[in-house]
Amino acid sequence: QVQLVESGGGLVQPGGSLTLSCAASGIILRFNVVGWYRQAPGKERELVAQIFSSGGTSYAEFVKGRFTISRNNAKNTVYLQMNSLKPEDTAVYYCNVRTEYWGQGTQVAVSS
Repeated sequence: QVQLVESGGGLVQPGGSLTLSCAASGIILRFNVVGWYRQAPGKERELVAQIFSSGGTSYAEFVKGRFTISRNNAKNTVYLQMNSLKPEDTAVYYCNVRTEYWGQGTQVAVSS
């Protein structure tokens, strides 16, 4: 049984930073593509960043240069380091593996 548990969300001021974690059980993340998605109220869920089994990464244009996705194979965990946060980054952030498995989401709110 695959389980993904996100953590690390919270309230942060504009310009601040947060690091999200996605800890997995029942699946080995380094053998799969892992993505972070987000969904703001009233909006469609959108892809934020991906990390591939090769270790390569890709980012949506709206987070390039601000967010970094990474993976710790020993901990079977993927991270999303978010810097220079903006109010428009406010959303529920979800971890996804292989476009098949989803976590429960973690709320990120950027506000002064």
